Amino acid sequence: MTLSKHIDAEVLETALLKNAVKSKLTKREEYISQYDSEKLVPKYEIPSHSSSGELVYKYLSEELTLDGNPTLNLASFVNTSCDDTQLKLITDNIVKNLADNDEYPSLIDFQQRCISILSNLWHAPTKVDSTGKKVINSIGTATTGSSEAIMLAGLALKKRWQEKRKAAGKSTENPNIIMASVAQVALEKFARYFDVEDRLIHVNEESGHLIDISKIKEAVDENTIGIFVILGSTFTGAFEPVEQISHLLDEIEKEKGLDVRIHVDGASGGFVAPFVYPHLKWDFQIPRVDSINTSGHKFGLTTAGLGWVIWKDSELLPKSLKFSLDYLGGVEETFGLNFSRAGFPVVLQYYNFLTLGKEGYSKIFNSCISNARLLSNILEKSEYFEVLSVIHKEVSDERAAQVYTKVHHVDSKHTKEAIHNEKFEPGLPVVAFRFSKELRETYPEIPQGIFSTLLRNKGYIVPNYHLPPDEGEKEILRVVVRQSLSLNLLEKLVKDSIEAVELLIKSCKDVRDVIHAKHTTEEVDKGLVYSLLLSISSGGVEDKKEIQHEQLKQASVNPKHKRRYRATC
Repeated sequence: MTLSKHIDAEVLETALLKNAVKSKLTKREEYISQYDSEKLVPKYEIPSHSSSGELVYKYLSEELTLDGNPTLNLASFVNTSCDDTQLKLITDNIVKNLADNDEYPSLIDFQQRCISILSNLWHAPTKVDSTGKKVINSIGTATTGSSEAIMLAGLALKKRWQEKRKAAGKSTENPNIIMASVAQVALEKFARYFDVEDRLIHVNEESGHLIDISKIKEAVDENTIGIFVILGSTFTGAFEPVEQISHLLDEIEKEKGLDVRIHVDGASGGFVAPFVYPHLKWDFQIPRVDSINTSGHKFGLTTAGLGWVIWKDSELLPKSLKFSLDYLGGVEETFGLNFSRAGFPVVLQYYNFLTLGKEGYSKIFNSCISNARLLSNILEKSEYFEVLSVIHKEVSDERAAQVYTKVHHVDSKHTKEAIHNEKFEPGLPVVAFRFSKELRETYPEIPQGIFSTLLRNKGYIVPNYHLPPDEGEKEILRVVVRQSLSLNLLEKLVKDSIEAVELLIKSCKDVRDVIHAKHTTEEVDKGLVYSLLLSISSGGVEDKKEIQHEQLKQASVNPKHKRRYRATC
């Protein structure tokens, strides 16, 4: 009989410690602490007495060493690189509050400079003042990541729609917003949190796992406040065609008189596209694009906690979203969801703009795209995998003419390198892949999740997750090729990936042989082999996940999305 108990290690340890022989320690003996051998570190209540900061640092550091290595975290879009100069800049400004305009005027000025830099990078309209100088009338703000930025952009769309409806004497009930079912969860959060109907457009293989453009027209009505267009899907890294969607909305306006505006979710693509795809038209050069967000802490290359949202004209941000405050000696205008927050990420962003410039960002992103393309080709050549991301897929001249339509003025010696990327489909340096059809059919017992687990055992974090329910139960793996994934590390990843697959194939064959030996006249139960391999390789973790998925399915308000990948992007 198999022993099966649910043992709480902490309860067991606490009980045994009560009877353990304890050393007598004095206050002077700080080289050892009671937490070393006598009692557990408090976890649920603040302790009664103070402790040595150095010792507490030691205990926290010990536990944190169990976390994954940021360099090998290939699941996340968030930048994990920080050199000594950047770290010094962070340390010097770590206590500065971005909400305190009067106390930190330089910090606030840096924020405005970053907004101007991004506005110009995204081709915000310019006017010529009396001195002949070109000026922009855009408005924006730093946010706590793209999630807050999305909330603000969505609120602006909703408020402008409400104001327009009120002026026409029409109802402001039942607003809706359109987005693809591959939208990052922050976009869906906006709809749910701010009482807007979320009209998800399904994705499919034919639409490139992106929004099915043919379904947009039927989703639009007089209550549509706008559409979120995704420049860089978190699933495959592919770009939704902003210009093509804009043309479709032009047709809708001619036919129905409905003016549907666009917000571009450029969480990652807002930084990558300007440097890697110079002829891709996606930004404020498209008249229907009113606002764009991006994440400084992703391909803006700052540390975590920074996003940006910009409207191409200040008139697009409703006055009802702005607040004038008399705060700490100065009057300021604010329109963020958060107030007090760290200011150092803004300093780091401006530092990156100055030190990297167009040259540096271009070189970094071209390198990332090149490595991602190489990884894609290697995985396909191995015949163990098929790649669903698109940046390695060459385009015909006709296709290139449809995609890369922007007139570009040569202003950088690196333009030729960037234009090379336009021989391929546009997208982020992301490789989304899965087991090849041949491997899936020959060894259906092998769970793809095991591959992810085996790589995790070697230190890599390569998630295995489900595409939206529109595409059935299709699972994919994803590697985000950031600047920290060097060619040397990429080579190691490929080697370990091939070894993992070949180990799984051998293990599957061995398990088949054992079952055949026991049941010579019966067909092998493939489900049994699948469960056995999955349970053993994951140490039972996958078994728990399946239980959790079933519990979520029963409790979810939207059960069809129970298996959506909602981890940190």
